[in-house]
This record gives sequence, structure tokens and C-alpha cells, in this order.
Amino acid sequence: MSLSSLVRVARDELYVEGVALARIAAEFGTPSYVYSKAGLVQAYVDFTTAFPKRDILVCYAAKANSNLAILGLFAKLGAGFDIVSEGELRRVLAAGGNPRKIVFSGVGKRAEEMRAALEHNILCFNVESEPELLRLAEVASDMGVRAPVSIRVNPNVDPKTHPYIATGLKENKFGVAFEDARALYQTASALSSIEIVGIDCHIGSQITEISPFADALDKVLQLVDELARDGISLHHIDLGGGIGIRYKDEEPIAVSDYAATLGARLQGHEYQLIFEPGRSLVGNAGLLLTRVEYIKQGGEKRFAIVDAAMNDLIRPALYDAYHEVVAVAPRPEQAARIYDIVGPVCESGDFLARQRMLAIEPGDLVAILSAGAYGSVMSSNYNTRPRPAEIMVDGTTTHLIRAREIIQDLYAHERLLP
Repeated sequence: MSLSSLVRVARDELYVEGVALARIAAEFGTPSYVYSKAGLVQAYVDFTTAFPKRDILVCYAAKANSNLAILGLFAKLGAGFDIVSEGELRRVLAAGGNPRKIVFSGVGKRAEEMRAALEHNILCFNVESEPELLRLAEVASDMGVRAPVSIRVNPNVDPKTHPYIATGLKENKFGVAFEDARALYQTASALSSIEIVGIDCHIGSQITEISPFADALDKVLQLVDELARDGISLHHIDLGGGIGIRYKDEEPIAVSDYAATLGARLQGHEYQLIFEPGRSLVGNAGLLLTRVEYIKQGGEKRFAIVDAAMNDLIRPALYDAYHEVVAVAPRPEQAARIYDIVGPVCESGDFLARQRMLAIEPGDLVAILSAGAYGSVMSSNYNTRPRPAEIMVDGTTTHLIRAREIIQDLYAHERLLP
């Protein structure tokens, strides 16, 4: 999905599907996250139809955007879910997700989280260490059940992405070292409360080259063959997520090419395939709508101070991530000037974009694109700022899917000392 498929120009202003962004700002205020239902559906369908001759399960990575409306939409489309906490488990269930399509990832699963997942009979735990495996075996034994597991194997493959979102290298905290995985499977096979059902591999996020996926699969299949010789049979291979999207000038991997590359290597292996896409399903289906409060000349720099901030969209400050910024109502008669787009938060790192050519004035609306993934879900209340509203556009209809917080919400659970 490209940026242009989310926003379009009509009557000299920007629209999402059939709704003007100016109308959304007038009705719901700013800053607000705005999503396209059509964009979400198309991204999911593109993924599921890329593997026509394979038994696949697409488990949407809830961490990318866990709004109930988005989870519910994917659940109705037949998706499973990749979760990393009991909170995400509860969200998925509240949204109508099928627990038999849930895989539980993450390096720090607590015993109570394991119990909750076992009580709901989830599909699989992606185990990331021997201590976790032994804890899960103990919890399952106490409950009188068998825990279905796959072991997350770290293939030590460079995903060629930002180091903060690489997960498949030796120095990363995720997964079990490739050299240790076979022995851990043998340990698991000896535990009466553990049922081995698969193998898992996830090497990172925002990956725009296909070779790391191919290299990782080659190593996984090598291990699968070794396990078969050990008498350990698997039901599925979980290949994680990580396909990147276009933020600026990247050339993302086409899902059809991804499927063809993996399919060629999987000849003769009839396992169910599980995928955990997140960003590629929601990233370009959302934007952050914000309003210019002030134009400020500061020394050699010109700033557009907007009502959104790093607490609303942390990616630029955290990863130096690029998001395209566009004026909602262009001013063709006005010469564009270079701006840093910054917010009101009291941090020097509070910027949303740098060095952007825009023709804008105070009061104008701007859209920060490609904000559907790791946007609202990573927002905070720093500086006691309420988090934005979230709106879903469906054709010419808008749905408020998360009300804007009010300031009183932010300290409602705090108490003064007596």
C-alpha cells in the first residue's frame, strides 16, 4: 500500500477515502489519529492471497496498533494474533479474537500471564529461553494441562534495519541461539506438560530486502530437518513478520515476491505457515492530523509548532524516523519554506519532522503520514498531555474508535498524601 492510496486531493484539500481531513478536525479536534478501513482490509487481503497453495495463518502483531476496532476488524477477516502480554491477550479477546489463533511471544512472560493464556487455550507459546520453558512446564503441570510451544530460534541473520528494531542477531535479547535450539527442543520433548507444535523465527522490523528472510528460512529448515531426525515432529513454522513499508523513498518487498521466495525454499515441506505482520498491515493505513499553532523564527531555523508532540508520535525522536508531512489545504499562491515540525513538549527531542518544504500558516492543518503503526500505541501522557482521539474512516462515514482523553483522566488513579 502506498501513501497515495490513503490520502487523495479533492476540491483542493486532502481526503481519507471519502472524508475531508478538515471535516474530521472540525468534528473531533486535533491532534487525532485517522485510519482508513479500506486500507487495512486491502493490506490484509493482499497478504492472505499471496500464498494460494499453502495452509497459512496470519497472526496480526497487536503491538503495532492494538485499538479494539482494528483488532476487531482483523478478527472478522479471519486473522489470528501475535501478542506479547496479558494486556494484549485481553484486548484481542475483548475484540472478538479467536484464542485458538493466538500466539504468545515475548522474552519476559510472567507465570500469571502463562496461566491466563493456558486458561483460554491459545494456539501456541513462542518460547524464548530455557528458563521460560521450564517455568511454562511448571505452570502447565500445576494446571493439569499441556502447553503448546514453538521455540523462537535466533538465526543470527542481519535484517539490515535500524538496530533498535533488529531482533535476530546474537547480541539481541530475543530468541534462542541457533546453536542451542536443538538441545532445547530435546529438553522440551522430555517434559510431560509441554507439547511441541512448531518452530518460530522473527528477525526484525521494517525490513526492505528479501535476502534476510531467505537466509533465516534456510537456517530454520536446516534445524527442522535435524529435529525430524531426532524424532521431533512439528505442525507449523512461524516466520514472524518484519516486512517494511514506504515512509519516504524505500522500495518495500512486494508480498507476492516474499511469498514466491519463501515458497521456493519450502518445496517438500508441508507445514502450516504462520506469519506475524504488523507494520505492513497498518502502517500506511493511518496518519496523525495536527494543527499549526505558531510559526517561529529561531536563529537560522524556522519552526512550525503544532499541537501534536513526541508524546503522541515518538518514532522520530526514538528512531530518527522519517514521516512525510503534507499540508491538508495547500497554498499554491504562497512560496514554500523550510520548517522543522515540532511540538509543545519541553524536550529538545520533541520533533516530528525536520527540514520540510511547506507553505503553511498558523491555524493550518498538516497530516503526518504512515503513522498507523507504532503511533498511538506508543503514545504517552508526558507533560500531562491527553492522548489523541482515534477515528476510523469507512467510505464517507467516520467512527470515533478512541475518545480523546481529558486531563482529569490522567490523575484519576493518583492520591494525595493524608
